[in-house]
Amino acid sequence: MKQLILILFLTGALLSCNKANDSTADTYRKQFFLPPPTTYNYKQIDSVKLFYREAGDKNNPTIVLLHGYPSSSHSYRHLIPMLATHYHVIAPDNLGSGYSTHLDPTHTTYTFDVLANYTEKLINALQVDNYVLYMQDFGAPVGYRMMMKNPKRITALIVQNANAYLEGLTPKRQLFFKTAQTDTSQEQHDFLYSLTGEYAIINKQYLFDLDSTNLNIQSPDTWTHDLSFLHSKKDREIQVQLFQDYYTNLLSYPKWQNLLKENQPKTLIVWGKKDLKFNANGAKAYLKDLPNSELHLLDAGHFAAEEKTREIAQHILLFLDKNKIK
Repeated sequence: MKQLILILFLTGALLSCNKANDSTADTYRKQFFLPPPTTYNYKQIDSVKLFYREAGDKNNPTIVLLHGYPSSSHSYRHLIPMLATHYHVIAPDNLGSGYSTHLDPTHTTYTFDVLANYTEKLINALQVDNYVLYMQDFGAPVGYRMMMKNPKRITALIVQNANAYLEGLTPKRQLFFKTAQTDTSQEQHDFLYSLTGEYAIINKQYLFDLDSTNLNIQSPDTWTHDLSFLHSKKDREIQVQLFQDYYTNLLSYPKWQNLLKENQPKTLIVWGKKDLKFNANGAKAYLKDLPNSELHLLDAGHFAAEEKTREIAQHILLFLDKNKIK
């Protein structure tokens, strides 16, 4: 009997100690502003699996981070914990990108309509009704398609080198997208295919708009991770098809601009001003339809969230707090 009492006493003491440790750890986390953990998840949507990163308290407002080309949610690996201290954050991988299912492009034609449809189904499956929408690069055509269906779901917009105006594209760049769609020759296909190779991803995407002042803050993890999903012909053909569909976005710009003008969403624009693909004129053009938006031109290139993560996080947190999205 004495042994049993001793065991029960020690067990109770151990449980109390564990609870105290958990409570202390939680207190320390809050005291030192340690971010909540990021989880790595899959969700079955129809016949595919979509991958997404998630962090933060689900009772807080949600921020959805939509990535660009040739990346995935990996591009937000540093930004997520900074935002998750105050918000619930979801960062999905597009269908055909990152860890999401890569359907065979010989059987499935990849378009931005398809990407937006699957991403919206994911958000619905996660039972997120309203959210702040963060868009970068390819994230804009995906995000605006989602917004066109139900603009009232969007509590605020965060635009980071996400084009919706012709002013953001040089005439040469506009011609590139038009030719990608209209020129069906093998020569044009091969040119687009070459843009998905190792040299192009490193030098024409990540290092293209960087100079000696910010070259060393672009982590090689970025292109190493992206290239790991662009090894096969199938994976590269997926991106070729999206290049071929991109001109549909330019044709949709007037509809997106009208959507912004009519709905006047609370909008933060954080734009890498050294971006040579989507130049800063595209950022300033938003002010025509959203005169009350907040614009910050950053000393960064196309992938500003990689280069100026802390600065962007600070702008986002201050903007959302000021607009009482909390």
